[in-house]
Order: sequence, then C-alpha cells, then structure tokens
Amino acid sequence: MPNRPLILITNDDGVQAQGIQVLTSLMRQLGDVVVVAPDSARSGSACAITPTGPVRVTLLNETEGMRCYACSGTPVDCVKLALEKVVPRKPDLMVSGINHGDNASVSLHYSGTVGAVLEACMKSVPAIAYSLMTRQKQCDFSPYEEVVLRVARCVLADGLPQDVCLNVNFPLVERLQGVRVCRLARGNWLQEWGETDKPDVYQLTGYFTNLEPEAEDTDYWALQHGMASVTPLQLDMTHYPLLRQLAKDLSDDTTQQTL
Repeated sequence: MPNRPLILITNDDGVQAQGIQVLTSLMRQLGDVVVVAPDSARSGSACAITPTGPVRVTLLNETEGMRCYACSGTPVDCVKLALEKVVPRKPDLMVSGINHGDNASVSLHYSGTVGAVLEACMKSVPAIAYSLMTRQKQCDFSPYEEVVLRVARCVLADGLPQDVCLNVNFPLVERLQGVRVCRLARGNWLQEWGETDKPDVYQLTGYFTNLEPEAEDTDYWALQHGMASVTPLQLDMTHYPLLRQLAKDLSDDTTQQTL
C-alpha cells in the first residue's frame, strides 16, 4: 500500500523475544515494518556500540510489509546499521521493546531498549521505548496493546520535538487503571553485587528503591498504582541554571561572551 508509514523496530531482549513479536504485530497495523534486533539478549547494554570488530546483519524472514533481521551487535548498533544500510528511507517512527523488565526512573540509563531509542532520537527519527514491569519470558501483553497503539498513533500523527523521545512503562496487571504522563522518579539501586561460591567473584543483583514514594507525578507512582507511565526524555543533559552560575563564577571577560 503506498504512503504507509515506515516503522523501525528493535529491542535488547533479542529478536526471538515475545515482547518484540507482540510489538511487531501491533506496528504492522500502522505501517510497513523493518525489524533489526540483536541475535541474542543484550539487556543492560545502554548506549553501547561495537567499535572493535565487525557487526553482522542477517535477513531472517520477509513478508509483504515486513522484513526481519538479526544483528550480532548491540541495540544501538542495530539502529545505526538499520538507518544507514537496511531501511529504504528514513523511518516515520522507531519503536523499541516491548522490554521484559521496566525501564522507569534511573533504570533507563542502563537500558538497551532506551539506548536504541536515544540513538534514533539523535538521528531525528521520532522514537518510543516500551517496557513491562516483569522479567517473565512469557507474558500476557493484551492489557497494554491499546496504549501501545495509542501512543504510536499519536507520535505518527503529531511527531515529537527535536531531540525528544518517549519512555513508556507498563505495570504487570490484568487491567490498566489509566495512563499517566509523568516525570522520572528519583531512585537508586542498592546491594547490587551478590556473592557466589567462588572467592572474589560476584553476581549483579540488587533492588530498586524509590526515593520519593509519595510523589504522585512520577513514573514509579503511576506503575505502583496500576497505570501506564509515559515520560518524555531529552538528549540535552545540560543543567542550565548551573551553567549560568558557573559562567559568572569561573569565566573571565573574554570567555564569558562565549558561554
């Protein structure tokens, strides 16, 4: 069908994960899709790339309106390769997920699911990360499908501001209590290294602590109350109030003008 949107899809759980299969099926309702995803799980890869060796991309299957590739690299590698070597034109939308495990609060900084979306955002492609608050490999995604489609349709219709993308998280519930547009919660991971049966060898573990559990405008509050959270993220990490203060405190007359 002419003029159908082109949608690029990836994840960090691997191309065979249930979440990306569900996401691909949903996006095919909205446009033509190209899937370029890691050939195995790359969870926790954040914005990592593969600078030291070759990266391979392999066509797995192709049907009308859909092509699916496995990539030997990271999720960010997948996006970079797809945009330069695989897709026939700039995608109208890039989506990542649906991740098995939430990427709310500070967890998004470790996430390959979100890392891929940030890469697409750098390339001026509207992008959305979707994640579900469970590590189960097999899940019932049906309670979240309508919101996945609603957010994607909104971005396809209206776009996103330059250098802004969306981070969407779902609680593990049989029925959502709504959708909350909200900020990231302040939180932290604690007791992150567990001992093993070998000396000086540790296993990454730990638990997340919400540092502001009573704040009702955060993503974790929404998730803990059965709602989907939608958070806009921006690439620009500059802290402008401190920038202006440092410009006053540290700059001489010649560099002041530059800042």
